[in-house]
Amino acid sequence: MTMWNASKRRLMATTGATYRYELQDVPEPNLLREVFPYDAVPKVVFDGVTEELDPAPEFYITDTTFRDGQQARPPYTVQQIVDLYTLLHRLGGPRGIIRQAEFFLYAEADREAVNRCLALGYQFPEVTGWIRAVKSDFTLVKEMGLKETGILTSCSDYHIFLKLKRTRRQAFEEYLGVVKDALDAGIHIRCHLEDATRADFYGFVVPFVSELMRLREESGIPIKIRVCDTMGFGVPFPGAALPRSVPKLIQGLRRECGVPPECLEWHGHNDFHKVLVNASTAWLHGCMYANGTLLGYGERTGNPPLEGLVMEYVSLTGETNGMDTTVISEIAQYFEQEIKYQIPPNYPFVGRDFNVTRAGIHADGLLKDEEIYNIFDTTRILGRPPRVAVDKTSGTAGVSWWINTCLNLPSARRVDKKADSVRKITEWVDAQYNQGRTTSISDEEMLLQVRRYLPTLVPVVEERV
Repeated sequence: MTMWNASKRRLMATTGATYRYELQDVPEPNLLREVFPYDAVPKVVFDGVTEELDPAPEFYITDTTFRDGQQARPPYTVQQIVDLYTLLHRLGGPRGIIRQAEFFLYAEADREAVNRCLALGYQFPEVTGWIRAVKSDFTLVKEMGLKETGILTSCSDYHIFLKLKRTRRQAFEEYLGVVKDALDAGIHIRCHLEDATRADFYGFVVPFVSELMRLREESGIPIKIRVCDTMGFGVPFPGAALPRSVPKLIQGLRRECGVPPECLEWHGHNDFHKVLVNASTAWLHGCMYANGTLLGYGERTGNPPLEGLVMEYVSLTGETNGMDTTVISEIAQYFEQEIKYQIPPNYPFVGRDFNVTRAGIHADGLLKDEEIYNIFDTTRILGRPPRVAVDKTSGTAGVSWWINTCLNLPSARRVDKKADSVRKITEWVDAQYNQGRTTSISDEEMLLQVRRYLPTLVPVVEERV
């Protein structure tokens, strides 16, 4: 059924189911082999039907650094969790753009971390839990004083038949039983639709989520739906078919099941390099929450990098809404200095070389106007001025830029690329590569050359060292 939407000035499908889809309790798993052959790369199938953009009224970011982010690395210490949670609070700002942070609850160290984060008294990110879909685990949530927890409700036949050894009907009824137990305990539930991008959307997902929405309305207790692209199969392409289509998954849940934007969350993985664009696509088609991890660190290929979601948020809304983006650089420093995690040098926004240019012609452009070769004002937005790495292509432009930026020289003391001292340092650099060198010149080596050829800068250099 359609109705006139005055704000959008067009006919639109009404929110809520227009047709009641019944659970299809098939005798054998439908593994969608026409899309997922396994002995070949999965296929992207198009049905020619496109979903128009219908963004959620507000966008928010949620974090799973302390849950999914710990499934691919040694556990963070309690102090590291508290420190990172504090940085998330500062990054998200007073409006809580980073809305929630998800925690394990099973180990003593996890519970200690939760208690210490709760003791900080921050409204945002809200501390939430993650438990198995078993009744006994609700005791943990209640004991920790948490209002919300996620539970795993796997929805593809791969998981229902092959992992859980259940039929669709059995899984359907078991999940609903656990949800009802949680509601009886007064706990807000977040159902994680594991492997949604390989699931039978109309045969299992829609009937299950429709029942969840009925329980939500009946109980008056919020029930969120986390759409999990567990294997990274989701695609953002217009006209792509279910179950891989992110637009159709999100708008289908809204249209067929009556799920409002504030009850929808996207959780992706990066197996096919689409993790960030899929999260943004979910936002743009009516999903209010996008879930990520710091530096994208998560199981297998990782989750949407939270710092990337921050940048996507600003790009799509045109506002920071109180977020302090310079904290992103502090988070990177913390990972490298305290956690001893080596960030890939070319990793966007946080890698050592993300705003470093090596080509001499590019360095010359930076000298004329840094906007030519810098993605935005990284000094103001991230607290990181653009840099050049000195190598065989740098030339005098690259050498002078390195001297001026790495030594943070005031305009009155800046060294011109035509200076004799710059020419001599450049000749030294060129000689290194004429002798067969293949690596970039290190900062320490460059400082020694500055001491040699620019003795008036010696105090600055010594302070730098």
